[in-house]
Amino acid sequence: QVQLVESGGGLVQAGGSLRLSCAASGRTFSSYAVGWFRQAQGKEREFVAAISWAGGGLYYADSVKGRFTISRDNAKNTVYLQMNSLKPDDTAVYYCAARPRGPRGLTAIADYNYWGQGTQVTVSS
Repeated sequence: QVQLVESGGGLVQAGGSLRLSCAASGRTFSSYAVGWFRQAQGKEREFVAAISWAGGGLYYADSVKGRFTISRDNAKNTVYLQMNSLKPDDTAVYYCAARPRGPRGLTAIADYNYWGQGTQVTVSS
């Protein structure tokens, strides 16, 4: 069982940066793949970025490539999402999700077993 808590959201102007954190409970977090998703008001939840359990596989949505960076610190049981050059279209609730290592994908909602409660990111123009 893994519990996830997101933090780091807030209000930022367009062009600014934020770093989101996803802190996990559980001694085996290092064997979990982690993804970030977001859901804007009135829209479906969408994939943003993912990192494999060992950190060697990194995946990004086209809309955030070159602006967002996902990373993990297994010693701290934490995954980060560094968000630069933020745009108003990035405004959403951001969720982290985790699943045990295995052959499943990393970009679909159904790939993940555990979800955090989300953190709001608002980008003003």
